[in-house]
This record gives sequence, structure tokens and C-alpha cells, in this order.
Amino acid sequence: MDSDAGPRIAGAVVVYRLYDVGYEIDLERALDLLASTPHERATLRRTLQYRPDGSEEPDESDHAVARRSARAEVQAIQIKTPPITSTLAADTITLGDRQHDVHVSARIFDFGVVSMRLYIEAPGLLNWREYSAFGNAADAAPGLAALFHRHLHQLTARLATTIARPHIAPVTEDYIVYRITRLLGSTGEALPTVVLRDLDVVPLLLNEQRPLADTARAELLPYWFSYYPDDLAILTWSSALIVDPTEGDSDVQLILEFANAQLLELRYYDALLDAELPRMYDRIAERRSRALFGRRYAALLTGLQTLVADSTEIVERAENALKVTDDVYLARVYAAALELFRGRVWRRGIDHKLAIIRQTYAMLNAEAMAVRNEVLEVAIIVLIVVEIVIAVVLGRR
Repeated sequence: MDSDAGPRIAGAVVVYRLYDVGYEIDLERALDLLASTPHERATLRRTLQYRPDGSEEPDESDHAVARRSARAEVQAIQIKTPPITSTLAADTITLGDRQHDVHVSARIFDFGVVSMRLYIEAPGLLNWREYSAFGNAADAAPGLAALFHRHLHQLTARLATTIARPHIAPVTEDYIVYRITRLLGSTGEALPTVVLRDLDVVPLLLNEQRPLADTARAELLPYWFSYYPDDLAILTWSSALIVDPTEGDSDVQLILEFANAQLLELRYYDALLDAELPRMYDRIAERRSRALFGRRYAALLTGLQTLVADSTEIVERAENALKVTDDVYLARVYAAALELFRGRVWRRGIDHKLAIIRQTYAMLNAEAMAVRNEVLEVAIIVLIVVEIVIAVVLGRR
């Protein structure tokens, strides 16, 4: 199908950049700072489609509820500690030779991650080629980094008292969602998403302008999901095309955002452990050369124990933050995202490094205990000798 004769598209681009800003965030205190009234507090929580107990939020559209209820049980998404979402400000960005309005928001997770989001609406109805060009321009916009950093620093300054061990990590996670809300034919009729299978999505999702071989296309774009004729999700490592007629974030967007937050924590702690291992060996060598007796490793052992505990706790909290249970469609999307992001590979790497640290801890602790036992044995022998000497001296008197 020729792209100019194809469907007319209404939609937007949502650019995500996720940051680790600290060990954890107190969401209740963050709500106090971000909301001045009970209604605003409810609004910050209401951005999620599901509560922790599985019930819907009260202000969802009947259409959105009906779509999910027809597909599966409403408790399909279970969120242990729901994040809060705050609308930050309106801004502008230049795409090509045109200024576009940007709606900036942030989703704040209790395990220390802030997901910054830029929502850029497409300028009117576009054909597929125009929408692809718009999406590519948004992805490569030169002002994105500065815009993200400006709003992130404003938000973290506002939330400073709610963040434990505040520190913006150098590791970030980027993702972009091309969101289509309407596919229209030449006479304005709604079209099913199957029409997109006749179009070339490679330039948009992979930013490749040359045609790909069939084998490369199949390998790079294996994940296509649809449940209804009017919805579609195509996932890649760094982007997704989501067609959904409901307003606001779709369920798939929510799942992808959680998956990216989990990936960020895995990458952050993997990098932290990578940097810690050589430093650990250096400190062991230093303490062996200059420290005395069994206390030579006391501070090091405490530090290693803290590192293992912190890494294990936060990674598990991030991985268990969201569960998809009864909805087979969303479960497949979530599993595909985790596979694309290689979550299990990252987790195995972290577990392997933590195992090395635990083994080192056990070895050093055993060595320290052995030294202390040797010192104790020497002390006992010295006391016995002193006692014998005293007895001999007193006997001669």
C-alpha cells in the first residue's frame, strides 16, 4: 500500500527518560509536597488504571473499563506500591523548522526511579510517511536532553526531603512510544489496525531508511500484539508503536514504563557492582598489608554486607513492583518486554556478582575469625607463662 494513499493518522509521540535519583522515595511525603488539596492527591494517584487490590479507579471512561472487562478480569495488573504521576509544565521543542508544544510529566516510583515523559502531539491528521518523519524528528530532537534535565532538577529539588540517599545516577534509560489514537480512511471511517501490516514500520521503529531483508525484519520486529481489531502493539528494544483508541496512557504503555524502570534498576546495580569489585580487591590488599589482628576487615565487611543488602532489596522491590496475572494479552506483552530488555540476563549478572561478594565476605570473615582465634590462643599461652613465672618467683621467696 502506498503510504500517501494509506490511512490518515491522529496521534502523538511520548518520549521517556528514566533516572535513578536515590535509594528510595517516600511517596506519601511526595504527595504532600506535590498536592495542596485532597482532590489533587487523588488525581496524582488516579493516573494508574488499577489499584493495588485490582479495582478500577472511579473516574475511568466507560469505554476503557468495558474494553478491559471484556478482555479479562479487572485485577489483571497488581501494583504493590502504586507510583504517583505529576504534570509538571508545558514547554516547547523544535522539530525540524517548527515549534511544538510539549506536555511534561513525571511518574515517581518508590524504589528511587523517576520517569520523565514528554508528550508531543502530532500536528493534525498525517499520512504514514508524515507520521514516521514526525516520530523520527521527535526521537532525534537536539533539545531533548536539556529539557529533561531542566525539569528533572526542578522536580528533585522539590522532592529533596522525600528521597533517601539522593543521587542522580549516570545510568539512564530511554524509551519512545509512538501513540496512535485514530486510524482513518479516505472518507473518515475508522480502520482496523491490520492496515498497518501493509505499511513499512521499519523507518519509524528502527530508524532505518533502507529496506531491510525479510530475515532481518523478522528478527528485529518479532513482537506484534493485538486483541481487538482497533488496537496494536509493536515492541522493539528502544521503542514501541501503540494503537489504542482510549484516552490517556494505555495499559501497554503502563507496562512498558514499569519494565523500563525495572531495567534501569538492574543496569544501575550491575554497573555499581562492576565498579565495586575491583575496589573491593584493592581494599583487601591494603588492609592485609597494614591492619592489625582481626579488626583489619571490620569496616570492609560492614560495607560489603550493606552493599549486598541494598542491592538485593532494591532489585527485588523493582522486579516485584508490578504483576500481570489474569490478562493473557498483557502478560504476553509484559513477558515480551522483559525478554527484549534481557531482564533475566541482567539479573543473572547481578546475582553472580553478589555471589562473588558474598563468598569474599565469608572468606574474609573466616580469616578474621581465624586471626582472632590465633590472637586468643597466644594471649592464653602468654597468661599461662606469666602465671608460671609468677609462681616460680613467689616459690623462691
